[in-house]
Amino acid sequence: MEVFLQYVSSQNLGGRFVAIVRDITQRIEETRKKESLQSQLLHAQKLESVGQLAAGIAHEINTPTQFIGTNINFLDEVFDDLAVFVEQMQQLAGNSSKNVRETIDQALETMDWKYLAEEIPQAIRQSREGVKRVSSIVLAMKEFSHPGSREKEPKDLNKIIETTVTVARNEWKYVAEVEFDLDPDLPLLPLLSDEMGQVILNMIINAAHAIGEKLGETPEGGKGTITIATRKKDNHVELRIRDTGTGIPEEAQPRIFDPFYTTKMVGKGTGQGLAISHDVITEKHGGTIDFTTEFGRGTEFIIKLPVT
Repeated sequence: MEVFLQYVSSQNLGGRFVAIVRDITQRIEETRKKESLQSQLLHAQKLESVGQLAAGIAHEINTPTQFIGTNINFLDEVFDDLAVFVEQMQQLAGNSSKNVRETIDQALETMDWKYLAEEIPQAIRQSREGVKRVSSIVLAMKEFSHPGSREKEPKDLNKIIETTVTVARNEWKYVAEVEFDLDPDLPLLPLLSDEMGQVILNMIINAAHAIGEKLGETPEGGKGTITIATRKKDNHVELRIRDTGTGIPEEAQPRIFDPFYTTKMVGKGTGQGLAISHDVITEKHGGTIDFTTEFGRGTEFIIKLPVT
């Protein structure tokens, strides 16, 4: 309510107060909606900027990663040839004079050839695996940050999930293991791929935060689990994301999809992630999003998306 109070005086009536009471409920509600829309717009602009930045970084990383990988392959091939050469030299030394054999054996011992012959291939293999991981992250960043179509297109939901998990690795790798149970025969779905990726990212980050909160700031060797499963069910596809985190308190459950509502500590969340996810699933894809939870044991979100 808004109250306007003014003192009015006249010769005939004397002095008196005049009060005007106005119901401003609708105005307050409109202001809140406007602020919510402005916040969502700002959030979207930030995501767009982050996406552009990620795409640029991915491009810059890609070229040096390629020539590092090429050089590692070259070293692998050259070392194989070197190992064959050393073996042949040792065989020839066996038929040579004692001085020649001793000289060759001493040279190989000085350079610790046995150790190098075991460790260098292992180091090359680990380096190749590291480059492969960097390449997969770069590819995932490029795919995730690529501006999607404004119209729904047939997309591979499993691929979107795998890409998003790779992009979000730094959020979950310290507190959880991610387990996949993805239906390999899943049909292509009409999706806004970038927005669906954002939904999955929100879910993974929430799961990681819930597990981290349960484990504490310094988990001693323990990790939780995030399980992601997809299944074809009649005329829809079901996506389940389950965590072994804190669960959702009973009093918070009716409000978790409300904008700006969060149970996280200050600085951990804005309360927008689940609200945006709910809008993307229900309004933009005609699906449903629900959850089951047990406080202290974990939460599972169930997303259902129409096949057509």
